[in-house]
Amino acid sequence: MEFLWAGWTPIVHSAIIVVAGYAVLLFLLRVTGARTMARMTPLDFVLAVTIGSAFGRTITASEVPLAQTLFVVTLLIGLQWFMAIGRAHWSWVRRAVDNPPVLLWYDGMMITDSLRRHRLTEVDVHTAARQAGYGSLEHLAAVIMQQDGVLGVIGRNTHGDGSTLFPYVEGHPTRTEPPAVPE
Repeated sequence: MEFLWAGWTPIVHSAIIVVAGYAVLLFLLRVTGARTMARMTPLDFVLAVTIGSAFGRTITASEVPLAQTLFVVTLLIGLQWFMAIGRAHWSWVRRAVDNPPVLLWYDGMMITDSLRRHRLTEVDVHTAARQAGYGSLEHLAAVIMQQDGVLGVIGRNTHGDGSTLFPYVEGHPTRTEPPAVPE
């Protein structure tokens, strides 16, 4: 019968953990800023899953004290904040934790090596173009897979000088000058 009812103590414990943990989590996310809740990178996904797992476990485990729950959640958000600072200040941290953007379509050419390496197909590029409101790839300057995995589409009419793409253009001589425009 204990699997149906174990008394009020576990229920009260869970209620305290949920209310206090939820309040502290909201406070910490508010204090650490929008970066913590921005579109998820792989690092952000790991944080969200880990916090969810830690918080979920402590809600139902009566042997885990409130202080331990709050410490774990605070530590995880602190680590996320520290990594965000590291990403902003040191390129080696960015290289270690971020996926760089990847060109999939550029200047009229499908970049099949990039598609294959990231397990994408030409259909994915066409889908991204359609979702961005383009009926033809000929109107595109580039399709780039962003750091969060979203496919970004840049039209020829909004390409400008292309400077946001140069670091990712394979074989670009200086990666600071625009590519040669065919005459």
